[in-house]
Amino acid sequence: MNYQAFDAWWWPFLFILIAGWFATDVWRYTGVLLGRRLSETSQVFVLVRAVATALVAAVIARLVVFPSGVLAETALALRIGAAAIGFVAFLLGGQRIAIGVATALAVLLAGMMMGF
Repeated sequence: MNYQAFDAWWWPFLFILIAGWFATDVWRYTGVLLGRRLSETSQVFVLVRAVATALVAAVIARLVVFPSGVLAETALALRIGAAAIGFVAFLLGGQRIAIGVATALAVLLAGMMMGF
């Protein structure tokens, strides 16, 4: 069975739903089942947390340095500045992600409105 197996309007949506669920949730449930036995201070858990953090940082860096769409029309300095100011706001705001993201977004939108 493949993506083009049926000629119904709903088939692509169902295919994506099933494929997306299977590709991600199986590993999530496996991680939960195996992770119950791990201590938060174990070397394996520390390694997994470090890899996950590095992947998130890499995605953010890619979005800042090599954006697509409307974001690609903004200056690199504006994107880097918004990320840096958002990070400082995150630290000063008690390490709340929402504060850092909202601040970076506000700086980015302000810069875009001013034509940077």
